[in-house]
Amino acid sequence: MSSTTYLITSDKESPAGWKFFLSELKPRGKWFTPFNIISIPIIIVGLVLIVYRFWNGLGSVSNVNQEIPWGLWKGFNVVTGVAFAGGAYVLTFIVYILKVDKYHSIVRVTVLNGFLAYMFYAGALVLDLGKPWNIFNPIIGNNFGANSVLFLVAWHFMLYIVAQLVEFSPAIAEWLGSRRIHKILSGMTIGAVIFGITLSTLHQSGLGALFLMAKEKIHPLWYNEFIPILFLVSSVFAGLSMVIFEGSISQRVFADKINKKDKEARKGIVNTLSKICAFAMFAYLFMQLLVFIHGQHYNLLNTKMGYWYLLEMVGFVIFPMALYFRSYLTSNINLSRIAAIITIVGIILNRLNVSIIAFRWDAAVRYVPSWMEVVVSITIILIQIWIFRWVISRMPVLNEPPKWAINGH
Repeated sequence: MSSTTYLITSDKESPAGWKFFLSELKPRGKWFTPFNIISIPIIIVGLVLIVYRFWNGLGSVSNVNQEIPWGLWKGFNVVTGVAFAGGAYVLTFIVYILKVDKYHSIVRVTVLNGFLAYMFYAGALVLDLGKPWNIFNPIIGNNFGANSVLFLVAWHFMLYIVAQLVEFSPAIAEWLGSRRIHKILSGMTIGAVIFGITLSTLHQSGLGALFLMAKEKIHPLWYNEFIPILFLVSSVFAGLSMVIFEGSISQRVFADKINKKDKEARKGIVNTLSKICAFAMFAYLFMQLLVFIHGQHYNLLNTKMGYWYLLEMVGFVIFPMALYFRSYLTSNINLSRIAAIITIVGIILNRLNVSIIAFRWDAAVRYVPSWMEVVVSITIILIQIWIFRWVISRMPVLNEPPKWAINGH
């Protein structure tokens, strides 16, 4: 048994355990890569701005105010980012509930991506609170408003982070070489998956429900009583598009971590995911069409906001949907990747339209994020990528688990 196992089961081997952790913190690979050269200065500036924000208050770095309290950190990092984390609940449902084993090779990396996304987007939410310590109100019961949608969203958020951690924890146990703990955690996986899927579907729709109370503030082309359902359905193809996009990058960057069998299976996986995305987008488009007809907003199409709405629907829903259908029929993986990128841009556009662009669209003074808000938003994403890369390089996420874990010992 390795020294890392004794780290968990015996205090006598703690020095060897600390040596292991210290060795794992050491950087691997080349330092002078384009990504490192670009990301490190941005992260340093972003961290300085975060410290400055907490030292001098939200208004020192952000353009949000009493009239427009929702800024880029909520609209982009939280509302948009959570949609991209939707791939985790979709794939865990397919693998653990429907028992479709061919997706098993990508389920861990998808859960890891979802877990990190929720962790960092919760951090972005703290940044956007005028009184950051109020983040604990739903837990400690201090004026939390138990009847509010935000109260439910907060608890969904916290509990889903725990569920995803449990889902991913067998990989951590394998990294540490702890067979006994791995057995316990593996036994908890299916329960965590069921709990997580329930929470995630509630959470995705709950984010949409937040906007139901803003009927007078959101442009009629984007406001309707079915926003929660639209948010939930769009999270399916948003999350899977991110899986396709992230998978195409990981396959190049972490090629040495993926065995030949999994590499060969990737094309078939992407092809099937493209089919799911296409049908989910069709369902989303059909619901949007029903909402538009029911609302009778025909006269709004011949306006600036109407043209913007048509761009979103035609350019970032119908067009990528057609590409997904085409890629599935022709088994063209490159076409799937293009469709995934367009879809990702479209989801960003849709969420920003609902939360920022079409929110108070008729106000005399419109919200425009400051350069500091933009830098901090990018910093959050870059730190997430750094940690994602660190985990992939050290834990059995893309590569196969140790034999003892596969055999269930």
